[in-house]
Amino acid sequence: MKNNLIKDKSFAFAVRIVKLCKYLNQEKREFVLAKQILRSGTAIGALVREAEHGESRADFVHKLAIALKEANETQYWIELLHQTDYIDPKSFESINQDCTELLKLLTAIIKTTKNN
Repeated sequence: MKNNLIKDKSFAFAVRIVKLCKYLNQEKREFVLAKQILRSGTAIGALVREAEHGESRADFVHKLAIALKEANETQYWIELLHQTDYIDPKSFESINQDCTELLKLLTAIIKTTKNN
């Protein structure tokens, strides 16, 4: 079976987000921010999966563009959690790097698809 980098990375990122939310809920007793990042952080992979079976090239690009917006929003929540001391600098660097990588991958895929 062929590997799909964006599919694999977005799923692995969603797993990290779920674990982060469990930590925020159980250890930090933070529920509002946890819910926000859970929604946007897991939506990225779901939208990538939707795009896989897009009805057209335009639909594929549209779904990935929404995934890109969700990734950008997730990065906002990650930065906010870091700046408010809910996550430590090491955890922030790691998860923020993963999010940045998703942003770059999604941007490249959208740009390439539009140009072909």
